[in-house]
Amino acid sequence: MISSLPNNSTTERLIKFLEERKLSNKIIQLTPDASIREYFRITWEGQSAIACVYPLDEQGATQFNACLDVTQVFLSAGLPVAKIFFYDEEKKIIIHEDFGDTLLREVFLKSTQAERQRLMDESIGLIARIQAATSRAFQMNSIASRLKFDKAKLLWELQFFKTHYFESFLKKPLSANEDEKLLSEFCEICEELEKRARYLTHRDFHAANLMYHEGKIKIIDHQDARIGAASYDLVSLLLDRITEKPSAEFLREKRRLFLTQRESIGLEKIDEEEFANEFELQTIQRCLKAIGTFSYQSVFRNKKAYTQFIKPMFSAVLESCETLNRFPNLQKIIRKQIA
Repeated sequence: MISSLPNNSTTERLIKFLEERKLSNKIIQLTPDASIREYFRITWEGQSAIACVYPLDEQGATQFNACLDVTQVFLSAGLPVAKIFFYDEEKKIIIHEDFGDTLLREVFLKSTQAERQRLMDESIGLIARIQAATSRAFQMNSIASRLKFDKAKLLWELQFFKTHYFESFLKKPLSANEDEKLLSEFCEICEELEKRARYLTHRDFHAANLMYHEGKIKIIDHQDARIGAASYDLVSLLLDRITEKPSAEFLREKRRLFLTQRESIGLEKIDEEEFANEFELQTIQRCLKAIGTFSYQSVFRNKKAYTQFIKPMFSAVLESCETLNRFPNLQKIIRKQIA
């Protein structure tokens, strides 16, 4: 039985896939986030499962292969990602474990402060565990070990921000002079972060990409994992999709906790001051990248809810620039945006 499904090629592909296997199914479409994939809840071998259906194009094939690859790495490292029950390479469909519907972000909103802190600290521990799987990713020749946050990738993301925030969202492109000065500062940021890219990162690790299932935190949307700076996922967790900028004291406490968590599982010691400097640089790059994504999603996919995060994340970027006492052109531009 099909439950309120739109008539499109994706759902038809899934229905045909199930019919070929003589599986009578109630198919429930799930609401996607900022993804090119479509998700459906089905029954598989007597249990609830998720069918992830990818586009039949080059981007879809890339993400399909990456999901299979990175899931294998994460599972072999004991990380809490969904087990894959079956996949169809031709139809680009993956059937995997169902972690329910509860995002960690939703749990945060309903929890006491003490419970939020406990869950946040547990999430930070997962970042350390992902980094502990770095050597495993290289040993397995994972796709993630062959991708890196190098200058080219980091700069592409910042250019994406410029295009879609100023041009697509505001419809007010920067002047040629502003653009040139900003590009110079962006290059500085990217060159420094590339030198620090040594660890496996999830790449989009935040409370809307973590599930809370049967009392445990589960990781989803990990197919874009790549090698990056130690601070990358921590910045994402603490500052992505914020509606209010966290205090400097809170961020300092969580940085220290993360460094302690790393050492407790045998990873090398990172100097606290050096890490704080890296964290500020990564905040600038990661938050601007996210603002670009939110701008794009708002304009081209009509997902206006993302716009609420733009100003608070600009505030986080500005504070990092001021803490480092660097990037005056970026500071000037941001002040205009949050005035």
